[in-house]
Amino acid sequence: MELILNYLAYFGIAIVLLGAGIVLFEITTKVKEFELISKGNKAASLVLTGKILGLSVVLYSSISNSVSIYDLILWGAIAIITQIAAYYLAELLLPKFNIHNAINQDNQAVGLFLLALSVAIGLIVAGCLTY
Repeated sequence: MELILNYLAYFGIAIVLLGAGIVLFEITTKVKEFELISKGNKAASLVLTGKILGLSVVLYSSISNSVSIYDLILWGAIAIITQIAAYYLAELLLPKFNIHNAINQDNQAVGLFLLALSVAIGLIVAGCLTY
């Protein structure tokens, strides 16, 4: 019974962290993916997919390497913050195009690039979360 309760606790906390990460991305970045997706913007859908996958990868690593629920919460929060910071860094390092404008204009090439970048950063952060 204790194993099931641990599983449910880790799963529940991970889902809350994932939701918090998505919300934090939405309120801290210029691109409002949910609004754009509701209008049929495929580039925004690609970007949001990348963010979700990137966050999921870092949360997976946080779960598999944590020694307690508190450890999961701490490293999960650090991983989410790192993912958001990496998104801002990408925007600074990509002066050839304005990410915000490109996604608003449904530039799917930029959306796909950001999807891949989010997953790649997620994998790097996940690797850093190992003991």
